[in-house]
Amino acid sequence: MNALQSLLKMVASQQADELRLGVERAPLVLTGGVPHNLTLAETGERVLRQMLGSLLTPEAEASLARGEPHGSVHDAGTGFGVYQVQFTPRPKHEAGFDVRLTNARHRTATTASPAASPATASPAMASPATASPVAVSPAAPFSHAPPAPVARDASAVSTASATSESARPTAISVTNSLEALLSRAAALRASDIHVRQGEAAYARIDGQLSLLQAGAHDIHELLGLSPESAAGRASADFALSSPSAGRLRLHTFLAGGVPALAVRLLPPEIPSLSALGFPNEQRDLAALPNGLVLLTGPAGSGKSTTAAALCQELIRQRSVMLLTLEDPVEYVFDARQTSSVVRQRQIGLDTPDFVSGLREALREDPDVLLIGEMRDAESISLALTAAETGHLVFATLHSRSAASAIERIIDAYPAGRQQQLRVQLSESLRAVIAQRLLPRARGNGRVLALEVLRRNAAVANLIREGKTPQLTSAMQSSRKEGMMLLERSLADLCRAGAIEERQAFAAANDQDSLMEYLQARKA
Repeated sequence: MNALQSLLKMVASQQADELRLGVERAPLVLTGGVPHNLTLAETGERVLRQMLGSLLTPEAEASLARGEPHGSVHDAGTGFGVYQVQFTPRPKHEAGFDVRLTNARHRTATTASPAASPATASPAMASPATASPVAVSPAAPFSHAPPAPVARDASAVSTASATSESARPTAISVTNSLEALLSRAAALRASDIHVRQGEAAYARIDGQLSLLQAGAHDIHELLGLSPESAAGRASADFALSSPSAGRLRLHTFLAGGVPALAVRLLPPEIPSLSALGFPNEQRDLAALPNGLVLLTGPAGSGKSTTAAALCQELIRQRSVMLLTLEDPVEYVFDARQTSSVVRQRQIGLDTPDFVSGLREALREDPDVLLIGEMRDAESISLALTAAETGHLVFATLHSRSAASAIERIIDAYPAGRQQQLRVQLSESLRAVIAQRLLPRARGNGRVLALEVLRRNAAVANLIREGKTPQLTSAMQSSRKEGMMLLERSLADLCRAGAIEERQAFAAANDQDSLMEYLQARKA
């Protein structure tokens, strides 16, 4: 009964009055019939039976076998209260059963308020959690169990999940010691924090690592966990909210067998294209009627921020239905004082994965799709289909250059399908933006450098014929059409004194080409 007690403890901590469980369904915590914005791992029938233990009496089993409901009472002990337990059989065409545990003290209020059945209730319909900002994970960090898809909420609640049948819920929160690190990092305008058990904490500021706080840090203390609750030792993901740093993305993992922590501090709002240093000649991307726009670059290069800024500009200028698929939701779009509608869907919370979300998207009447990342052949194919059928699709991809982004998409497919993909891509692609963030030469902050590939007849032909190495030449000769090589952008920034030459050479894809641009400027 330990797993059940852990769930009931969560019910008490959330000041909720109801817990719903079901075979192959994620547990739901509710107050007055309204689900809290928590995402927990689904429970198979064997796990659910083990969790219920003696609650699943022979009488309950017999009633379920006859297709009849069964009720009982469970005294959860001091501090938890007495719960009314209702077992409900599924229809004959569905396997399994559902269980509803209602705190007896709130029974009247609960039954008076209409509530969805366990079969239909979904966290996607939940109102914001009423509890203070804490993060709840259904799997103990540092567990050997392989992680299941994680759903993370951008508002305040964190989640992490595991497929282990023995996983037990573990709650973390922004403790005083973690808040002290976050507050200091936010004051220094850091983007990330790195800590390992027993070591000092470091922060990434303008792309460079710096000592944040000396001394030995205890990961369990930072997360508000006991060593016993984290005894499983694996990675886990969370989304948190901090009073001083705002929204966070938090990842726990093992490094050399020792617990470690990486925290990403998310900007509080979407920056404007001007604030990003995005070129004026590329802002027409927000006005495109359809097609695929790829935002590429290495991790931490600001792809998601650029995509969000373009979409924020788009909903301000036009009347569209913007649908996003994100893992996690980093920015919350502001559609107030616009004639646009925004629906942000979170992977693992609102839809199981990108592929499912993309399939569903075509039935949800979007004008514009923002895809957090195209991860595999199926998600790429669905994104291309959406672009071909009249939607404007923004998507991010990890690659160093525009040409390598094209190659990565094609290489995701077996040889027999690659020609078909080349044809699709040549017709649906509108632009590829490959970007870097480099430390500013003078002062704080970083500077945006871009490589831009725009579709024209020559580019479409090169993609269709599989001549992606020649795209570099096409970008060199098509400056008037808005195209630009990364090396030219870096040279322009060097000339303006925005970045140092050594940083430019470190970021360049072709250092010889960068040297030629720099020498041409000096001549």
